[in-house]
Amino acid sequence: MDKVLTLIFKEIRDGFRNRWVVMITVVMALLALTLSFLGSAPMGATSISPLAVTVVSLSSLSIFFIPLIALLLAYDSIVGEAERGTLTLLLVYPISRNQIIIGKFIGHLILLSLAILIGYSAAGLAIALSSETHFLEHNWQSFIMLLSSSIILGAVFLSVGYVISAGVKDRSTAAAIAIGVWLVFVLLYDMGLLAILAADSGQIMGAELVKWLMLVNPTDSYRMYNLTSTNETALLSGMTGLSAENKVSDYILGLIMLAWIVAPLSLAGFILKRRVI
Repeated sequence: MDKVLTLIFKEIRDGFRNRWVVMITVVMALLALTLSFLGSAPMGATSISPLAVTVVSLSSLSIFFIPLIALLLAYDSIVGEAERGTLTLLLVYPISRNQIIIGKFIGHLILLSLAILIGYSAAGLAIALSSETHFLEHNWQSFIMLLSSSIILGAVFLSVGYVISAGVKDRSTAAAIAIGVWLVFVLLYDMGLLAILAADSGQIMGAELVKWLMLVNPTDSYRMYNLTSTNETALLSGMTGLSAENKVSDYILGLIMLAWIVAPLSLAGFILKRRVI
């Protein structure tokens, strides 16, 4: 355990030393504040909480931004160390390759969590304090759900990034694959599914199959979790038509996200064990 903790602190120190944390936090805070104030501007005197508008806006931002940041943090975590020769030096010490994966993963997850918590909380507090609604009357439950699920989404793509980093031989290849993975999960998957649905015209693919095909993608699971968390967010996101029998429980969505963390991380450890250093 001491060895894993040492690696965790090393990754955190490296993150602060190369200004990754500061840069990510500032960018996330600026984007979150901009989206939040633009989204809540037209609300006027409606009864919908401005914080609920912020949750919907930040959910859309997170789907594009957090997976990219997580992949950029993780893509060279193994292959970069191998290219610099520090991975060989690290393996001289009595530490297993699985412990290397776990230590680096937790360290990067702490860095990403700090950026999300600080950046998004700044936006949420700014909206809550600037609106006419009493501070405690805002929809804080959905906002806390957004923060926790955003960290989980980051963990998913950190795990995927470790698979890439453990399986390739050079950083440029890892970077190209990471961008390709981001495009597939964030953009191309849903576009491809829409194209298949349009071609099928409902003849083979029923609503139940489509629902589960969407939930295979962790970004869609994240979207459904946050945009249907309360009546306000469902109304604002246009998902009120999701009937009770078609809505997936938060428990199932959580299991899907957990599987997307554990399976790639285990695969990364398996690949690294068999990698010739």
